[in-house]
Amino acid sequence: MAENTRILIVDDHAIVRSGLTSILAGEDKMHIIGEAADGNEAITKATALQPDVILLDILMPRCTGLEALPVIREKAPAARILMLTVSAEEKDLFTALKYGAQGYLLKGSGITEVVSAIRRVASGEVILSPQMAGSLVSEFRQRQANKEDIDLSPREMEVLKLVGDGLTNSEIAEKMFLGESTVRTYLSRLLDKLQLRNRAAAVAYATRRGLSSNK
Repeated sequence: MAENTRILIVDDHAIVRSGLTSILAGEDKMHIIGEAADGNEAITKATALQPDVILLDILMPRCTGLEALPVIREKAPAARILMLTVSAEEKDLFTALKYGAQGYLLKGSGITEVVSAIRRVASGEVILSPQMAGSLVSEFRQRQANKEDIDLSPREMEVLKLVGDGLTNSEIAEKMFLGESTVRTYLSRLLDKLQLRNRAAAVAYATRRGLSSNK
């Protein structure tokens, strides 16, 4: 990252916010620009500060992270949102991805993993805790019996598989011998056909369907 990553921390526990602030303050090119204690405050702060990355808890009073998420996406569209939560519920993961989160990390993760996740989300990657990726695979296996056909062209299917493998557009373009703009076109088409909101949702979809190699 060439410039400082501006971070907003959202958690209802002051000790968690303080701990994260202390840890991240010592990291290169990371700058904490604000804190919020619930979803309502997160919306206000995100709108005013326009952070690069938002660490967003789910279980908070008054307004949960999942309730605030779609509003934050509207008010601060450039922000990358990393859910940092104790919830290992599949429904919370799927809802977060549906509403536009770029990452989902459990609070049991180590400091190094959290810092790495922030950097990777800030650079455009999609991050899932290994436990949550496993949940996606489990759901896929349970639903194989009534799997629906996927109405994608061979090229779109290949792009979906590579997105599921975590490749960037430039890496996909190189692998498929295509221009990056062509890859973006295929990605846009498949998102529209599958009614997926963004790249993170495509990664989750590819994993659920068993299309990626991350099994």
